[in-house]
Amino acid sequence: MKNRCEWCLSSELYIDYHDKEWGVPEFEDQKLFEMINLEGAQAGLSWITILRKREGYLKAFDHFDPNKIIKYSDKKLESLRDNPEIVRNKLKIRAVKTNAEAYLKIKDSGRKFSSYLWNFVNGQPIQNDFNSRDKVPATSPISDKMSKQLKKDGFKFVGSTICYAFMQACGMVNDHTTSCFRYQEIEAMNGK
Repeated sequence: MKNRCEWCLSSELYIDYHDKEWGVPEFEDQKLFEMINLEGAQAGLSWITILRKREGYLKAFDHFDPNKIIKYSDKKLESLRDNPEIVRNKLKIRAVKTNAEAYLKIKDSGRKFSSYLWNFVNGQPIQNDFNSRDKVPATSPISDKMSKQLKKDGFKFVGSTICYAFMQACGMVNDHTTSCFRYQEIEAMNGK
C-alpha cells in the first residue's frame, strides 16, 4: 500500500491524477494553457468536479487550441452555456477566449508561454517539505506576483489561489507531503 497525499484518497480519478500528473513539471505551452483555464474553471468548486469534466472541456474548447478559441463567436460562446460537460458559468466560458487572446499576445511577442510562467520560479521547481496537508499554503508571494502579472497581461480567473493551485499542478512547486511516495519521485525529477 503506497502512502499518498490525503487530498486524493476519495476517488480513483483523484488517485490516478495524483499518481501520474499532479506536481510533474510541465513545459509544453498548450498544456500549460489548458491547465490555467481548468484551474480558473475550478474557482469556487472542487478540483474533482473539473477532473470529471476534463474530457468535456477538451471537446468543447478544441483541446484548448488558442488559435481556434480566439475565433469563437459570441453565439458559439453562448451555446457553450448549454453544455453539461463543462461548468456553465458565463464568465468562466468567456474567460477562455479572453485567455486565448492574452496567450497569443505573449506568443506573438516572441516568448514561449512556458518561459513566461516558469520565470516566476527562475525556471526551477520549488521543493517544499510539508509533512501534512494543513501546512501547505493556498497562496505564496510568487503566486501573488504571477496573478498580478497574468491579470496585467489580460488573463481572467487567475487570482493568487488559482495561480498557486496551477503551480502545484504543473510542478512549479512540489507540494506532495513528505510521507507521499510521489514526494521523492518528483524531487528526483527536479534533480534535487
